[in-house]
Parts: sequence; C-alpha cells; structure tokens
Amino acid sequence: MKKIHLFFFLFSLSAMTLNAQENKNATVLANHQAIYVVDLKKAANFYASIIGLQQVDEPFKIGKHAWFKTGPHTTLHIILGADKPREYFKNNHMCFSVRSLENFIAKLDQNHISYEDVKGQKSAITTRVDGVKQIWLQDPDNYWIEINNDSSVFQ
Repeated sequence: MKKIHLFFFLFSLSAMTLNAQENKNATVLANHQAIYVVDLKKAANFYASIIGLQQVDEPFKIGKHAWFKTGPHTTLHIILGADKPREYFKNNHMCFSVRSLENFIAKLDQNHISYEDVKGQKSAITTRVDGVKQIWLQDPDNYWIEINNDSSVFQ
C-alpha cells in the first residue's frame, strides 16, 4: 500500500466519462483499482450492499479477491491480506456518484453508517461551488469514500 496516492489518483480517473471518440484517441485509460483489506467478506458486503456496486467474476477463484464494476470498463479489486485497518487522509479517497444523495443517505441511516461533510461535521452535507452535493464515509478498512450527486456522470 506504499503507492496509495497513485491508487487514488488512478481511481479518480475512472470516474471520468469519456465518449467513444475520446476513448479511441486516448493513450491511457483506467483499468482497475485495488484495496487491501482485513476481512474480505465484510468489505465485499459493504461495497455491494451499501455502496451498491455490482460484483463481477474474478479469475483467481482462491477466495482472496472480490471484484466490482466501477465504470463501463473499470473495476475495483478487493484483496484479502491486510493485517489491520490503516488510517488514511480524507484527501486520499474514492468517489462514487449516485442519482439520489437523499436515498443514499437514507440507506446509510438504515444501516447505522455514519457520514460527514468535507470538514468532518457528522451527518452534514457539503455543497461544492459547482452545486454538487457530497458526503464522506469510511469503509470497514477506513478507506475514505466520497459520495456525490454529480449528474453529469450519468449522461
């Protein structure tokens, strides 16, 4: 996990929506991101049930990986083997956009999962200068996740 900054930079690239012409001319595109976790079942359940990612087939079949679709051609690889959760800076984060931030927050509340705004105020929402609303939460291994309602990613 020494290259955590690179991981989160590459992960943010996957959130970009590229049209067919941009893909055709691109020299580099994101393929996957990987996180190292303590409890694979717990982490996989979080990303499927709470975040809402679709689990996809992974080729290894050795019980140490779970893969999730994060975009048209990108995946998140969850890998078992970390000895303990680490602490991360909020600026090192993954970001997912949802159609309804209110519905997502209701799911967090139903599952007793805390969230905060960018400044750390609990149960608060940040409104960016462009009008996009965002919240921040942590997965079971303390990776930071931003959830926002940026509708442009759905176009």
